[in-house]
Amino acid sequence: MPDSSPIPSSSTGPDLVEAPNRRRWPFVLASLVALAVVAGVVVAATGGDDDSPTAGETVRIGVVGASDPYWATYEQAAEDEGIDVEVVDFADYNQPNPAVSEGELDLNQFQHIVFLADYNIASGDDLQPIGATAIYPLGLHSKQYDAVEEIPDGATVAVPNDASNQARALVLLQSAGLIELKSGGTIFSDLADIDTAASRVEVEALDAALTATSLDDLAGAVVNNDFVERAGLDFDDALAQDDPDDAKALPYANVFAAQADDLDDPTYQRLVEIYQETQAVQEGVVEVSGGTAVMLDTPVDDLRAILAEVEADTRDQQG
Repeated sequence: MPDSSPIPSSSTGPDLVEAPNRRRWPFVLASLVALAVVAGVVVAATGGDDDSPTAGETVRIGVVGASDPYWATYEQAAEDEGIDVEVVDFADYNQPNPAVSEGELDLNQFQHIVFLADYNIASGDDLQPIGATAIYPLGLHSKQYDAVEEIPDGATVAVPNDASNQARALVLLQSAGLIELKSGGTIFSDLADIDTAASRVEVEALDAALTATSLDDLAGAVVNNDFVERAGLDFDDALAQDDPDDAKALPYANVFAAQADDLDDPTYQRLVEIYQETQAVQEGVVEVSGGTAVMLDTPVDDLRAILAEVEADTRDQQG
């Protein structure tokens, strides 16, 4: 964590109680001038801001998709404010949370609130959101068909295998008329919730990173936003997608997450603001998402309240 402690001021010791004679005045005056110059250099180097990170320290942020151009823009915007940021790339969604918990990362930014809630409950951890970024729609893609209606009965469609994205994907498939869910569709829906007799297609669960790359062998797949362009797909070609503007979509808001002890860290809070306030970053996120991202600045208290609610509902669901 960056050290924001102020630089201690120097004090005059007992050796200076006795007044110097006239011959010593030029030496004393020169010494005071030298001290003032050094102090001025120190203040200039630190910007005189008690909340700024100590020079040489780096805030490490874990993401999935560090090659997206807006991350370089973000690093530069942080550097302009004296904050050294290192964006660390991960290949899948299962690594950045443990890395924050173990202190290998300071923050991460790759997940929505429902995913974070699932992680906290499964691991017994207490990572917390410190700021919102965006909501991304989840889309159904196909290399063989141009419309949902063209997908034949009995065909296989893939969904992500992590609990939170799987539930969201199944609700999307239901809204597209491909399956029916016994529960009507909730954030807890899984493959067992599918009414197979009433559904048009079969559903297979794959790692989120593999849904897109498996499309050659599938009628369709629900693909997370991070993997759409990497697989050579186009956001505009999605056969169906959910609505990120729906008020019910807020649990799927993506967030910066940190250890609970770091919630009030002023440097981390400022990094969230830089993300939300830097126009080039915001425009970059929207561009990379194919124009689908809905940018957010939801109050942190609201994010934490949603997380607490989802965690409580999940515990109740697990009995």
